[in-house]
Amino acid sequence: MIKFENVSITFNTKKATVNAVRNVSFEVNKGDIFGIVGTSGAGKSTLLRTVNLLEKPCSGKVNVDGVDITVLDKQSLRKARQKIGMIFQHYNLIHTKAVYENVSLPMKISGKSTKEISKRVPDLLEIVGLSDKAHIYPGQLSGGQKQRVGIARALANESQLLLCDEPTSALDLETTKSILDLIHDINKKYGITVLLISHEMDVIKSICSRVAVMSEGEVVELNDVYSLFSNPQHEITKQLVRHSLNMKIPEGILGDIEGKLVRVLYRGTSALNPILSNAIRKYPVDMNILHGRIEYINNQPMGVLLVNINGENNDVVNLIHYLKENTATAEVIHD
Repeated sequence: MIKFENVSITFNTKKATVNAVRNVSFEVNKGDIFGIVGTSGAGKSTLLRTVNLLEKPCSGKVNVDGVDITVLDKQSLRKARQKIGMIFQHYNLIHTKAVYENVSLPMKISGKSTKEISKRVPDLLEIVGLSDKAHIYPGQLSGGQKQRVGIARALANESQLLLCDEPTSALDLETTKSILDLIHDINKKYGITVLLISHEMDVIKSICSRVAVMSEGEVVELNDVYSLFSNPQHEITKQLVRHSLNMKIPEGILGDIEGKLVRVLYRGTSALNPILSNAIRKYPVDMNILHGRIEYINNQPMGVLLVNINGENNDVVNLIHYLKENTATAEVIHD
């Protein structure tokens, strides 16, 4: 559906030249929910905006559904954009127009008739759960409701591709979940391809199937979401994953720990096996779980535990070796 080929974007300022995107190449499959994640300034939004040519690459190609969008003339570009919906971080609604008018605006611009609009808008409002808000103004809506209007507007022209620019960063946790669930449902029900950017790994983890990690304008890691979380390769990715797992032990407690502190990672079926209890029966050591969680990413289990192990040195070494053989990783992080 989308193919980035050696895409680069450079901004020239009075003080410096900024390489916002550097030689990026990857593909987004049709019907996929693909995430781009990275810290602020990584180049995520700039890259996303090349897909509908709000930002034109300095070099490289952006193919959308087999067409290089970077070489289209104005008329062809307008037509291509009609099939590309965009959801913005801060909604971008027209506050002087009611919900109905906000949603119908893309259809009016594309030349749809009043009859077509009057049939389509109620269907869109039903999809996003706002059938009773058609004549309400944006100022009377909650943040989540405003974003639902934005989603309906993005779908107005029967979009085949949905670009989501930090769509939940201005929302609370509960509302974030409801918006992500809505995007996921739309993707599954209508087969619409979704390209979503975020600086929040939890957002990527909850909705995306594949993800690209960006840093300083480059894609530093590309993988399916489960593999990326369970076995990150690049240091930037490792930092993002560690931050999202929030497994830090307070310094006051860490200073009182005797023995070794081991981070144990489980993947797949190993997350469901009684490996720790087997290890304790096998080796005479004291073991205390200080932190832990098991979660499911794309219906696959992944578990992380921080375990304090204390005992005779030989037994401790053998137990850690046992853990390394029977889990994804077992790493001593405090000795």
